[in-house]
Amino acid sequence: MSHASAAPSAGPRGLDLERLRGHLDAARPGLVAGALRGRLIEGGRSNLTYEVTDGVSRWVVRRPPLGHVLATAHDMRREHRVIAALHGTAVPVPGTVLLCEDDSVLGAPFYVMDHVDGVPYRTAGELAALGPERTRRAVLGLVDTLVELHAVDPQAVGLGDFGRPEGFLDRQVRRWGKQLAASRGRELAGIDELHGALGRALPASPAPTVVHGDFRLDNVLIGGPDDTIRAVLDWEMSTLGDPLTDLGLLVMYSSDLGLAESAVSTTSGAPGHPTPAELIERYAARSGRDTGAIAWYTAFAWFKLAVILEGIHYRYTLGQTVGAGFDRIGELVPVFIEHGLTTLQDLRKG
Repeated sequence: MSHASAAPSAGPRGLDLERLRGHLDAARPGLVAGALRGRLIEGGRSNLTYEVTDGVSRWVVRRPPLGHVLATAHDMRREHRVIAALHGTAVPVPGTVLLCEDDSVLGAPFYVMDHVDGVPYRTAGELAALGPERTRRAVLGLVDTLVELHAVDPQAVGLGDFGRPEGFLDRQVRRWGKQLAASRGRELAGIDELHGALGRALPASPAPTVVHGDFRLDNVLIGGPDDTIRAVLDWEMSTLGDPLTDLGLLVMYSSDLGLAESAVSTTSGAPGHPTPAELIERYAARSGRDTGAIAWYTAFAWFKLAVILEGIHYRYTLGQTVGAGFDRIGELVPVFIEHGLTTLQDLRKG
């Protein structure tokens, strides 16, 4: 094994560069000009992302996490399908190269897309380096890109059957309730109250659109002289549904957690960052949609993140997580629950 790992073409775990090269040469003759080198861009609970180069061109490979036991061909197909469909619209996405659902190449389905230059800003600190004016422009650009996404006619780009919009919100609330039940290892004050209140106060959804499902600053690449959104990434949660769920999540990630430091960052602390109210107002003005019930969608986003974080905490208590910072996740969950309850109270007052 040590001999194989020292070979020039050996890639990071999960990316056999020789097999990848062979598949690309067969499927796209002439695309690759030389031996491939690759590196993992980021890991985590999400799909794995690698940068690959032949010394002339660069591509990005996406595959499921290592050791993933669920059937994930569907995820890869969905991500590839939505990116390919949106290419050529006003929504900036990378060009797609190919989808491979043959597990014998990399041990799992994967797809290859063009590499796009740009920076994913993950924290308020990273964003602060841009300065107030550039920060403001970048975050408002995020809203404008969301408006463009929600303006795409799913039928016109071949995504008319990409999801089941009827009963979307009800299914979402029930789905995340089940997720919570699957990772309950302790008492969490207020979370059942929040879940129940969300289920009882479902708003009427506007006409369905393509929904990203995880739309936030660190899932886009920003670059160029005007700090424009160069590409929207991480489409694994995308579907057809209620567009305001995307806005609610963006508002949540743009809100102040009220913590000096935390393992989950929102970007609101960066100087020049627009307020949640400004983001909502800009989206409403540019999309023409009624955002009167946005408090519900934002509360739902707080609930969803509380459930995700509790799941990570639960796995940490079972010794199933690897890496730093997981010991701090558990203390965040009550903060998210409290924000969700407070947001819903604001809706009742309104």
